[in-house]
Amino acid sequence: MTDVMAPLAYLHGKPTAKGKLKVKPEHFFVSETLSFEPAGQGEHFLVRIRKTGENTKYVANELAKACGVKSRDVSWAGLKDRHAVTEQWFSVHLPGKEDPDLDGFVAQHEGVDAILATTRHDKKLRPGDLIGNQFTLVVSDFNDDDEVESRLEKIKAQGVPNYFGSQRFGRNGNNVVSAREWGQDKFRVRDKSKRSFYLSAARSFLFNQVVSARIDQQHFDMPLTGDLLESREGVTRIVENIDDAVSDMANGHWQITAPMTGDNALPTSDDAQRYEQQIIDKEPDLLKVIRGNRMRHERRVIRLVPDNMRWEQEGDTLTLSFFLPAGCFATAVMREVIVDAEGEQDAHSNQ
Repeated sequence: MTDVMAPLAYLHGKPTAKGKLKVKPEHFFVSETLSFEPAGQGEHFLVRIRKTGENTKYVANELAKACGVKSRDVSWAGLKDRHAVTEQWFSVHLPGKEDPDLDGFVAQHEGVDAILATTRHDKKLRPGDLIGNQFTLVVSDFNDDDEVESRLEKIKAQGVPNYFGSQRFGRNGNNVVSAREWGQDKFRVRDKSKRSFYLSAARSFLFNQVVSARIDQQHFDMPLTGDLLESREGVTRIVENIDDAVSDMANGHWQITAPMTGDNALPTSDDAQRYEQQIIDKEPDLLKVIRGNRMRHERRVIRLVPDNMRWEQEGDTLTLSFFLPAGCFATAVMREVIVDAEGEQDAHSNQ
């Protein structure tokens, strides 16, 4: 497998404009927003760091050394890719200790640009403690076409498929390949980290297949009887009447969801359940792995609408900015803007 994203359908048709994403780390800027306001007191020292060209785990390990604690005492809310400039929070468990002086930490680590803020909180950071991420992306060597402006307007208004980006699947899709071979009993996976990556890749791959099929078969905007819709508040409901569902979806408050497959039955019914089941049944090896590890079924909306999306073109450079909810991929947006963007690694992942 070379590119798991290449066969997936485009919502607005495959773009013809070309460009290069992430030529430099500063061309991919990510700033995360926590889902809570820090308490200002507690056992956990929170520090917001801006870094360039360094991954999350490396900075966390180095921060642990600077604070005189073990690596397990440092946590974060979301992983960030190293090929970017990122602003993210870390928490350090420092019960009964003063806030550490981190001036030397910045000076000794070239990739750590600045300490942006520090505070205290009564709980450690955990994956999922994010509302989302603000992105500013620079496309170099941008070769414009006559339709890029209208395409960007469509993306702003109608969104893009909420695909998991290529980073989720490993280099050349190797995590999916390994998950299949695991399901074929070609080897055992004892390493917890690898187990997590393979399971995540398997579920994400199946989700992408369902979303792509819905676009191809014109069911991306048109619900099926038995579809599971989700509201902005996270409330779910089954589609019983197509006309009512279409009306409720018109303002974007309700959205169609697709499966993050688990070992329990699909929560959809009727036409939607049959539709989803026949797609995921095409991957028996991935299903075997998912079910064998007792993964619980979840749902994910199929449409991703960037918030506060803006863009500016100057010469052969296109700069875009937008906010995405946690767990969503900026490359899913860029895939609909320029050719070859899908081959880039994303600077945001909650793996």
